[in-house]
Amino acid sequence: MNTQNDRGGTLADQAQDRTTVPAAEVRHAHVGGGRQEGHDHDEEHSQDHGLDWIEGGRIALVALAAAAEWFQVWNPLSQVSVIGVIGLLVGGYPIFKEAFENLLERRMTMELSMTIAIVAAAAIGEFFTSLVITLFVLVAEVLEGLTVGRGRKAIRDLLEFLPREVAVRRTGSIQTVSAEELSVGDVILVSPGGRIPVDGVVVSGHSFADESRITGESLPVEKGEGARVFAGAINQSGALEIRAERIGRDTSYGKIIEAVERAERSRAPVQRLADQLAGYLVYFALGAAALTYLITRDIRATISVVIVVGACGIAAGTPLAILGGIGRSARLGAIIKGGVHLEMLGKVDTVVLDKTGTLTFGRPEVQAVIPEPGVTAEELLDAAATAELRSEHPLGKSILVHARSLGRTVQEPQSFEYTPGRGISARGADGNILVGNWAWMRDNGLAAPEAGAQGAASEVLVARDGRLLGSIAVADTVRPEAKRAIAALQAMGIRTILLTGDNHAVASAVGRELGLREIEAGLLPEEKLSRIQALVGQGRVVAMVGDGVNDAPALAEANVGVAMGSGTDVAQESADMVLLGNDLERFVETVRVARRTRGIIWQNFAGTLVVDLLGIGLAAFGLLGPLLAAFIHVASELAFILNSARLLPQASGKALPVPAPTVAPGVVTASR
Repeated sequence: MNTQNDRGGTLADQAQDRTTVPAAEVRHAHVGGGRQEGHDHDEEHSQDHGLDWIEGGRIALVALAAAAEWFQVWNPLSQVSVIGVIGLLVGGYPIFKEAFENLLERRMTMELSMTIAIVAAAAIGEFFTSLVITLFVLVAEVLEGLTVGRGRKAIRDLLEFLPREVAVRRTGSIQTVSAEELSVGDVILVSPGGRIPVDGVVVSGHSFADESRITGESLPVEKGEGARVFAGAINQSGALEIRAERIGRDTSYGKIIEAVERAERSRAPVQRLADQLAGYLVYFALGAAALTYLITRDIRATISVVIVVGACGIAAGTPLAILGGIGRSARLGAIIKGGVHLEMLGKVDTVVLDKTGTLTFGRPEVQAVIPEPGVTAEELLDAAATAELRSEHPLGKSILVHARSLGRTVQEPQSFEYTPGRGISARGADGNILVGNWAWMRDNGLAAPEAGAQGAASEVLVARDGRLLGSIAVADTVRPEAKRAIAALQAMGIRTILLTGDNHAVASAVGRELGLREIEAGLLPEEKLSRIQALVGQGRVVAMVGDGVNDAPALAEANVGVAMGSGTDVAQESADMVLLGNDLERFVETVRVARRTRGIIWQNFAGTLVVDLLGIGLAAFGLLGPLLAAFIHVASELAFILNSARLLPQASGKALPVPAPTVAPGVVTASR
């Protein structure tokens, strides 16, 4: 059976302006699409529904006609069954219509081969057989439509979570407006139990949000001032005021829906192969039928050969498997931008990882404050914070954050001067302050030794009026799930490589902690790109995971580019897959889903070939009648479609809980 669907207007077609698309367009967007048979234009026949009264009436009429034909209820003409002809014309109309359209387009489909079998059986007076075949086909199409419809519903279930009306603070008061009227920058009030309609930042309030439908995180996530929130999440406890940063299709919700729509519109190589194989099977069946008739002159065996071939199992089951894989990945918090990328992800044998923002949080934090003898930790921290107040360096910002978190008052420096690669010279109320590395201290006449970092952290030296006050250890924290994710990838036989622009000491510290054996450090963006090109040139199927602008060329060059959700827009646009929750274990789970999708598709391929070849052989030798051939055709088709349906996401949309980290997060150096 040909699973064709009316795509209608997709979200990508409806929305034009990325900054003004109303959230309602995401909610009401029609998620359509389906299998195409050798062409890319939209189909007219829709099966994205259950059993309607027309289909039900047609099935009932054909069933009654078959029963009447079996019991010979009324047969006024000796040569032709009037009831049989009426039943075939009414019941077989949609099959005959589609077969005729396919014939005009010179496309070989199962509808055309089944029409040949139905007409041939009727031509030799086997009206009961023709009616039963027609009945099998009609019932199978309904069951197939229900199964494929379940796939659409599993995805559209996401849309129902966005609110239709929202409370917005405007002109000093709170107004209730339609979701269509939201704009970027609006401050939105979300009450306890309410659904968050936008991606944004909390400006006031404290609560916990259920983000399981967006990031796959099974436990509620605490939200306070400055925290990021996602559209589609559920505010569980306190009231939140959120400044909208992304609305409509730009939200995480919108991107999930776009990914599914794109997957349905795109045609992965394995899907094109499925359509080609389905056509070849039909041609083979017709050739085998012709040969059977030439050898045996048995018309019943000939018709049985045509009927038994069930290529629809791969033609319809393949796009359903891809849709299921895309949908299940979306529920894990991984947006895959098309079926071709899902298929390629299932072939990946090498994963290349960036460090900062990918394996680490990308946020340097103070690990230790180490004063010299006779100096207090508070005195050291206050001097460093004063000097760093006007600094834009990440290490300086982390020192300021740490000082303020301890309630220290940061004094404004009277003067400030920054020397790139060295450090800061500033004048505070208590004297001249130097903050930087050991080379900066020696440049200014201090006998500071080249001290090693504390553990794996960078050491920021602080001096005042020619006296060394001490050092502050600052480090980027390794993501707690990174070690488990890398171990899981290696257990799957996937080669893991770390490419970073940081120095070798930093990269080695990360590699040792995470169990990475292949490490390349000090790389410029173009050097990362050349490494990816070399791996691809060696025949490796490479997935590159990164988050920064400098990763964008490598992400685009890899077979599958994977961007962290916290990464830059450039990285996300260059990537084929985005991890909304920044959880590398979700990436591992998505790789497993991709491999399982490919496995199911090839199971369908192998099963179809075995069943069809065995069926053709039995039918050709007269061991398989038309009725049994039709039953085998329908049963095998539905079996393979249901096999693909195993990939569809569960209705609850809940991800499996992730075990708590069993290892303490480590620290790595960050070079000034």
